[in-house]
Amino acid sequence: MGAVKRYPYPKEVWSPAGGWWSRPANWKSNTTIITTGIVVLVGFVWKISAEREWRHNEPNQWIPSMMWSKQFKDGEYKHLKFDSKK
Repeated sequence: MGAVKRYPYPKEVWSPAGGWWSRPANWKSNTTIITTGIVVLVGFVWKISAEREWRHNEPNQWIPSMMWSKQFKDGEYKHLKFDSKK
């Protein structure tokens, strides 16, 4: 149900997506490699961004970037304590 029988298609038509019924044999390993590469790249950019993040004004409330920002961990805003029951 829902699937169409495979029918003959023109072999000379090229498609960047793989054409009709594309299912490469190594799609799982390709997906794993690309996903790992993306995770590493995002982690590297995240690390650089957290090291360079700087707030010129003291925040009025807790913000998520306070968990990883160098400025809040050991910098001038270390004294800030926000109560979550406000």
